[in-house]
Amino acid sequence: MFRETTISKRTTWAPGLISLVLEGETPSFVPGQFFQLAVPGEGGTLIRRSYSAASAPGESLQFLLSEVEGGQLTPKLFALEEGQSLHVDDTPLGFFTLAEVPACEVLWLVSTGTGLGPFLSMLRAKGGLERFSKVVVVHGAPTRDRLAHADEVRALAGTHRGIYVPCVSREEPTAEGVRGRVTEALTSGALEERSGSSIDKNAHVLLCGNPAMIDDMVALLRERGLEKHRRRTPGHFNFEKYWS
Repeated sequence: MFRETTISKRTTWAPGLISLVLEGETPSFVPGQFFQLAVPGEGGTLIRRSYSAASAPGESLQFLLSEVEGGQLTPKLFALEEGQSLHVDDTPLGFFTLAEVPACEVLWLVSTGTGLGPFLSMLRAKGGLERFSKVVVVHGAPTRDRLAHADEVRALAGTHRGIYVPCVSREEPTAEGVRGRVTEALTSGALEERSGSSIDKNAHVLLCGNPAMIDDMVALLRERGLEKHRRRTPGHFNFEKYWS
């Protein structure tokens, strides 16, 4: 059921890329799940879309949003400022969670754009990542200014015996990063060299973001003999697609 809430904080990372923090009581959810956000449309209807929570459970709901030019909802969301209202459905949905990850040594969290959102929630939450020996966080973006939350992600990865590897495709990355798309960085070997870890059957890969990136990554992972994880047949990767 939708309720009206207020934007308590808005952060602009780059043109068409923002974070919104909402006021009000936070519903129970598991990192990786998503909620529906909505604004009023014509005739009293609500224009709605699903977004993964970027916040940890118990903290104010936060979302990382990318504006879709000509879209029905995101231009309206981007027009909102702090103190203005929108609607949120408090029912969490989805199974893109750490509970679905089988036992493994290294967990890879690979995203592009706002696909970083559910991984932020996992990194910010307490207790979910301790069972992995290492966590590698990969975030792909065209330019450095679109690497939202970079400082926080770097710090959080370090607390989980991990590393942050940004992939920047249209300009030179920072010293810790890799030049090129995520798929290119995997193919060239730069991604594994920079992270100091291999993507093999001792690892599990969670993919979130642009569907084209995910399709290409899945093909590359299958070339290595890795398979999609299913509850009845444990595998080595899982994914959630959405445009970002």
